[in-house]
Amino acid sequence: MAELVEIQEMIEKLRDKLHEISQGKTLTDTEVVRASQMLDVLLTEYQRMLNEKINK
Repeated sequence: MAELVEIQEMIEKLRDKLHEISQGKTLTDTEVVRASQMLDVLLTEYQRMLNEKINK
């Protein structure tokens, strides 16, 4: 359970960072794309962890 809370916190921090980074930049800006990809990885991992917990 602690892992889920930890990854949720990481997701929220990265969402905030992505929002901050994207201000005044295009969605195809390298920095914006990189942060978005990192967020995608975290969200995918979070979903995998939830699925494992549900299927136990």
